[in-house]
Amino acid sequence: MATRAIAVLAYDGCMGMEVLGICDTLLLANRVALAINGPGSEPVFAVSVVSLGGGNVVAAGGITIGTRRPPRSPGLLVVPGMDLSDRAACLKPLSHLGAQTAYIAKTFAKGTPVAAICVGAFMLGEAGLLDGRRATTSWMFAAQLAQRFPLARIDPAAILLEDAGVSTTGSFSAAFDLAMLLIRQTAGAKVARAVGRMGLLEAGRASQAAYVDSRMLDKPDAGFAVNVHAWLAHRMDEPYDLARMASAFHVSPRTLLRRVKAETGHSPLAYLQTARIDKAKLLLESTGLALAQVTEKVGYTDVATFGSLFKRLVGQTPAEYRRRFRQPAGKR
Repeated sequence: MATRAIAVLAYDGCMGMEVLGICDTLLLANRVALAINGPGSEPVFAVSVVSLGGGNVVAAGGITIGTRRPPRSPGLLVVPGMDLSDRAACLKPLSHLGAQTAYIAKTFAKGTPVAAICVGAFMLGEAGLLDGRRATTSWMFAAQLAQRFPLARIDPAAILLEDAGVSTTGSFSAAFDLAMLLIRQTAGAKVARAVGRMGLLEAGRASQAAYVDSRMLDKPDAGFAVNVHAWLAHRMDEPYDLARMASAFHVSPRTLLRRVKAETGHSPLAYLQTARIDKAKLLLESTGLALAQVTEKVGYTDVATFGSLFKRLVGQTPAEYRRRFRQPAGKR
């Protein structure tokens, strides 16, 4: 088994956990592989934390990380995310990271695959690597990534995507999903299982959808769609009636659909389904209501239909979601 060289690109303002989390997980994989393969076996990974100038960088929160200069041709370049003060910050060109994005583009052009963690995807976008590719990032910033790089195909639910040598992950804890994928690819399933057990790292996370809290997403504060959404929210437990809704806003159904789609990119029905699922998630987390009662409270009459929609949008059945996220009685 050939040793795989991994370079993690650190820079001022990067997220330290994303740098060190992947380094430590791959270090653990080396230890486990040595125990399994026996003395004298080659390390699975050679991991280095690099920066363009070498020396120390100051990560987010003032943590100093020592680095070395990048190797000439690493087997993989990993780009951690940066500290973002707000969503607006990622919609602007990352001019302060111009040297890093140029290096990423140059390294990829030489044949080195690149992986970004969380909002590190914005740096890959700046480097021109997302155009025409499927990509993901933290669900909190996925809409901004799609807006900033419209030629990319953004999947806000994915935990990890790889497309033609460019990998992207969900939120910062997905650094461990990336590490586990690298371990499975390079060291095999036996080593990966052992590392997962030792690190309490869950295998097979496929979707961020269950973690999305739409209350934390940006919402427009004015516009036709906002009023339509408010109208629907006040009638969430009533059947969806496009003609009635259009009449309430004194427009044709076709005009209503067109205007809402132009402002939000989604139909009123898609908004309503998401709002109903959000309410159902809260009820499943914080109450002991039976599934039939939850179904009725969010405007559905058929439990199977609701359960199918929930599974499609959340990636888990209502029962699975409740088991995972149910709050203890004293904390509701």
